[in-house]
Amino acid sequence: MEKVKSAFEKAMERAAAIGEMTAEEKEQLKEQEKIKTILSEYYKDDLDRDGLWKKMKGSKPESLRETQMSLINSLGLNMIQEEFLKRKDGILAIESLKEQQRVSVMEQVLDSIAGIQKEYQEGKEQASEQLREAIESNPQLRMKPVKTPDGRMTFQPAVSVDEAVQARLSEFLAEHEERYEFSFTKLIEKLKWEAK
Repeated sequence: MEKVKSAFEKAMERAAAIGEMTAEEKEQLKEQEKIKTILSEYYKDDLDRDGLWKKMKGSKPESLRETQMSLINSLGLNMIQEEFLKRKDGILAIESLKEQQRVSVMEQVLDSIAGIQKEYQEGKEQASEQLREAIESNPQLRMKPVKTPDGRMTFQPAVSVDEAVQARLSEFLAEHEERYEFSFTKLIEKLKWEAK
């Protein structure tokens, strides 16, 4: 049976095909593989916040920064709260290992991100609820826009209230998401700047 190769081994083979890597490049690849492995364990709940902290303790500043950036880049507007809290814990655990710590500032930014996520979810749920009530009380709202083969828009009766809600909700969500995505992106950029 053929042995499954790690990303590090594959990277080393590719690098060998291109040309000999320097010792520094080899070390950097090895460190990146270590970070990916640790984060994978963390995301799978094989490591908790303290475990992540212990595994990263003593790491070079560049490795701490790279690990933290990976955690920050994995944040999303539409993320489940438990996943967000896990990443928040990881980001703060890594920050506490840095020589110059900005834990309280980073925590404030992360709390602002959580607030934007909560507002976004609540707005989405409220819009869905209001649309459902309106559609249930007015059957004409069950019409959904359909594009004809010649490119014109016509309206056809929707099969169910749920389908009508989804059709109308998607229009609202596009605008709603754009508004919140802007604020979310600004906060992520601020978080990245603080993590430097």
